Amino acid sequence: MSAVWQAARAAVRRRRLQTGVVGLVVLVSTMTIVVALGLLDAASAPFERAFEQQQGAQVMATFDSAVPLPDEAGFDIGASLGVPALTAHRALTVAEDGPSRLRPGALDGKVVLAAGGAGAVGHAVIQLARWAGATVISTISTPEKARLATAAGAHHVINYREGDPAARIREIAPDGIDIVAEVALGANLALDLAVLRTRGTISTYANDGGKPVELDVPQNMVLNTRLQFLVLYTAGPQARAAAAQDVAAAVRDGALPVGDEHGLPLIRFPLDRTADAHRAVESRAIGKVLVDIAS
Repeated sequence: MSAVWQAARAAVRRRRLQTGVVGLVVLVSTMTIVVALGLLDAASAPFERAFEQQQGAQVMATFDSAVPLPDEAGFDIGASLGVPALTAHRALTVAEDGPSRLRPGALDGKVVLAAGGAGAVGHAVIQLARWAGATVISTISTPEKARLATAAGAHHVINYREGDPAARIREIAPDGIDIVAEVALGANLALDLAVLRTRGTISTYANDGGKPVELDVPQNMVLNTRLQFLVLYTAGPQARAAAAQDVAAAVRDGALPVGDEHGLPLIRFPLDRTADAHRAVESRAIGKVLVDIAS
């Protein structure tokens, strides 16, 4: 057993590292699976070097790149946050008119569209936006995903494969959407632009499906569209620190619960089945894949 694993087991037995943080990630091939709890700043220099190598390295987060897990939160919550929650925070705080930080009331009067509300980031977008006071609409593709987005807290859930989703969104938000948190820009851009308000923001953190993005330049000029692409690793230390602080505050307020009843199923594997956990991630399992470290 490596020293990293011995340290991880000892940390879990203590329930906290000496600084009040548990933070361990395992790099399996090119994927990242959280196996101990804590909010990790994945952009720390040691992590970046290991991630770029993508050769199955094991990395313990340094104390100054992890965030204490609030006492009010269980380890399941800590293991389910990390990159998805911080990405969701970034998506909600890049609009021209702000806000740059999230707290209760920060998004009062705003309408947020969470594309793919059953995904890990979409789930966090729904929860953080509701905590901050926004009206939240989520687009999904199946009844089961609708159930999960609703359980996460979306006020309105729309199946984009049925009927006229743009018309249905406009009925809910006649003045348009303020912020779109987008997971599949190529596939969803036409819908996003059909419902976006003037000077609205499309925050893009992925392009699921890989469909090329084609921009109608005059349409976006008239809308004064803000297309904000984002990834945490290059967002800058101030943005990441602000996100970690606000997410921790939301956790303390009980705004980021996890589990099937809260819209994010937890799929568990023991440590000796880490390879199976990795395969679950690769097969796009719905929910959060967790690897439990035995005490």
